[in-house]
Amino acid sequence: MVAVVDYGRGNLGSVERILRDAGVAAVVTQDPLAVEEADAVVLPGDGAFRDTMANLEQLGLLDPVRRALDGRRPFLGICIGYQLLFSSSEEFGEGRGLDVIPGVVRRFPPTLDVPHMGWNRVWHGGALRLFAGVEDGARFYFVHSYFPEAQVGDCAAPGRLRQAWCDYGVRFAAAIEAGPICATQFHPEKSQKAGIRLLENFAALVKEWR
Repeated sequence: MVAVVDYGRGNLGSVERILRDAGVAAVVTQDPLAVEEADAVVLPGDGAFRDTMANLEQLGLLDPVRRALDGRRPFLGICIGYQLLFSSSEEFGEGRGLDVIPGVVRRFPPTLDVPHMGWNRVWHGGALRLFAGVEDGARFYFVHSYFPEAQVGDCAAPGRLRQAWCDYGVRFAAAIEAGPICATQFHPEKSQKAGIRLLENFAALVKEWR
């Protein structure tokens, strides 16, 4: 069972449906116990960094999500669910994240149109299994005003940190992978064929991990 964490924001139904079509059981849930007992966890959604952390805390989901990042099962963060993996964010003053990946989530420079919204290319160089069968430079759908900036240092996530890149005035990590922990800044559930393949690859990881 894959627990798709519902904290009140995000295109959860689409993620659930694609995973089910890929052959893994998935459920959208606000139940902390369901997240604790799931074989894998997906944290999707959109919204403000601090508000999302507060919503997870209020719903009793923050600790189960933290434990889902211990490297013992697959995890997929999407959009804000990706940004929360970093140490902190500049959004509305400094907010503390889950600190799995050392780094800061920064706002795009004022010279750029914000939000970064629409299709853009992602370059993975074949380094991430999440992109297996996805063309290097394939287009994915983005909606965000802040971008993650990983720092050199110890990573709490298991395994070597691998990154895929996007350019929007600045070069930023559009996706990461460390052991069974994966995350994307873009929305795979809105990215048509390439996004569906990426979620199918995550489903394959879940099956393999079981």
